[in-house]
Amino acid sequence: MNGRIEAHVPSRPTWRCRACGAAWPCSPAKLNLLAVYREDKPALMVHLVELREEAAQQLAGLAPGEQLPDLHRRFTDWVPVRSAE
Repeated sequence: MNGRIEAHVPSRPTWRCRACGAAWPCSPAKLNLLAVYREDKPALMVHLVELREEAAQQLAGLAPGEQLPDLHRRFTDWVPVRSAE
């Protein structure tokens, strides 16, 4: 180990977090994404849908013929749809 703290980013093509090994987006990644996109939830959703599609292609390539995990729930269902106003 080099002593650096890894960012909670996906390791492609497995889509596991480089820092904690959890399925990405992990909890710290979700919190970071919400902070970065706090003023633009639609842009966050577009970004996550693009990543979800990329993950679907890469994960399908790792295990052809196997059923993929629920990527919709994993990538987008956790985003709050309403602001806390």
